[in-house]
Amino acid sequence: MKEIWTTMASMLGVWAFCQSILHIVFPPEFRFASLKFLHRLFHWYSAYCYYDITEIDGVNTNELYNAVQLYLSSSASISGTRLSLTRGLNSSSITFGLSNNDCIADLYEGAAVEWEHTVTQRQSQTFSWPPLPEERRAFTLRVKKKDKQVILDSYLDFVMEKANEIRRKNQDRLLYTNSRGGSLDSRGHPWESVPFKHPSTFDTLAIDPVQKVEIMADLVDFANGESFYRRTGRAWKRGYLLYGPPGTGKSSMIAAMANFLGYDIYDLELTEVNTNSELRKLLMKTSSKSIIVIEDIDCSINLTNRNTAGGGGANSGGRRNNNDASSHGIEDDGNSITLSGLLNFTDGLWSCCGSEKIFLFTTNHIEKLDPALLRSGRMDMHIHMSYCSFPALKILLKNYLGFLEDELQKELLDELEGVVNEAEMTPADISELLIKKRRDKNSAVMELLEELKNRVGRKRRKCGERNGAEEQEKRALDGPKDGCDQLQETCNKKNDGGNGCDDDDKFNQRKERRGSAASAR
Repeated sequence: MKEIWTTMASMLGVWAFCQSILHIVFPPEFRFASLKFLHRLFHWYSAYCYYDITEIDGVNTNELYNAVQLYLSSSASISGTRLSLTRGLNSSSITFGLSNNDCIADLYEGAAVEWEHTVTQRQSQTFSWPPLPEERRAFTLRVKKKDKQVILDSYLDFVMEKANEIRRKNQDRLLYTNSRGGSLDSRGHPWESVPFKHPSTFDTLAIDPVQKVEIMADLVDFANGESFYRRTGRAWKRGYLLYGPPGTGKSSMIAAMANFLGYDIYDLELTEVNTNSELRKLLMKTSSKSIIVIEDIDCSINLTNRNTAGGGGANSGGRRNNNDASSHGIEDDGNSITLSGLLNFTDGLWSCCGSEKIFLFTTNHIEKLDPALLRSGRMDMHIHMSYCSFPALKILLKNYLGFLEDELQKELLDELEGVVNEAEMTPADISELLIKKRRDKNSAVMELLEELKNRVGRKRRKCGERNGAEEQEKRALDGPKDGCDQLQETCNKKNDGGNGCDDDDKFNQRKERRGSAASAR
């Protein structure tokens, strides 16, 4: 044992002597240059190149780092073996991510890449503000040199877009309102927001299934149509008009669109806006991937049809005078929103601020709106929200009572189908009835059928009374005519007998009374 320790001491002494000789013969500068040369030589013959994406870029947060972290969460949850779980602010779901110093592979257009999440302790530094974190976090991207151009040109942009999509899905929708008019808050924003948690979806929306599929396909084409709009030179926006009687589900349709696309909603209250300039400022402060809603536009601002209003129903632009102010818009101390300002808001140059925006108007009376607002390019798709149809009724029975179509008797379905269209009952009225009786499902269906039949009966009675009144009016108009014709025949007979008609004045008076009665009708 003593010889072993003696041998080890001798070897350590030789190593220390050689190290001192190397330090004298090869100074630190020479050793550093040699290592740098070997490193370059290694990378010169290596088939890979490396890119570091640090968490902190100087003193600012690197947005690309956060985007990569979100992007990898979509694939790490499937193929990763060690994951970190996070849940951000205003987030409705848990996000998966790579753990420290773990790797994951990805494939993009045939190019294989590898991401590594490196975490190292930061060396002690001088004072800095804001203070830097103790750990230095970064993603290292390893790609083959032959794929370098593909990765730098499009892959990183793809990562950013995918991360934005994931962030939008994870975060709750926001509902914005301009309750302060055009005034700004302390951060310079004219909009106030609250979390939007409306549960309406296209699966629960009680409308005709064919119309539903058509709307969903149009929304998907719009959301995926960036290249199309860019190629055709059109602004990436689209307008929808929802019209129909109250209670037909227009607000639920808006919520379903927002949940389907993952867009925020800007509920624009025109009565809180004083001028066209304020309207433009509000538009400029809206974000992309959003739905700008103006509900009941025919009640918010006077936009009556100029063709039916004698050309004075709405202002086409400019300043109004006091005589026709009430027919041109909303006025506040001489300031107003004009039809021209609203048209520029939806289809003018300012409407192109941002991209991927939807303008959505609702109204109960489409005939009151000016045709300039309804044309394509402003309201591209008109969606009629009508009374409850039989397919929509089956959706309501499933939503509120849990009934599937095959769980109801065919005779009952036939009765419902025979009266629901003629009853003209809105989905809101049917929903309220089903909610009240939801504890007894069968009783709820029977009471709904009875209510539909009662409405049909009342409608038919009103129609019969109206037809009877019209028939009575027609007989009243035809009665004087028959009396005059009879008097004319009597006079003709007397003329044939040679006696003549001694009462021509009475005949003329009855004829005049008949004409007066017809004119009054």
